[in-house]
Amino acid sequence: MTWDELVADVTARHPLRCRQSRHLRFPAGSVEPTPLRESKMFGMPCLKRENDKVVAGHWKDGGLTVKLVNEAQREAALALPGAQLFDPGMGRVMREWVHVPADQSDEWERLVEQASAER
Repeated sequence: MTWDELVADVTARHPLRCRQSRHLRFPAGSVEPTPLRESKMFGMPCLKRENDKVVAGHWKDGGLTVKLVNEAQREAALALPGAQLFDPGMGRVMREWVHVPADQSDEWERLVEQASAER
């Protein structure tokens, strides 16, 4: 999966709210999806919530950076081949962020869904 495919799939399932959608009702037991939009952070393409909190980014090496607050989800992501805690190059690891290499792109969508579910 490419970054562009990921963005198209995820933003289609997590559309931004418009004035009319505030009145939509979701089936009992379901949860309204967190609206996501494509943006940039420090020049890096990323996915953000409506409140401008970054959920995931497309790193310059072609990998995905994803914020996983849930420790079990983060540990599972770190168990993927080549995955590691994200260091943006300043020698300071970002403890809730995982860098998942491009060769693990089949996992990206699942990880972004997990990250977007965290409020």
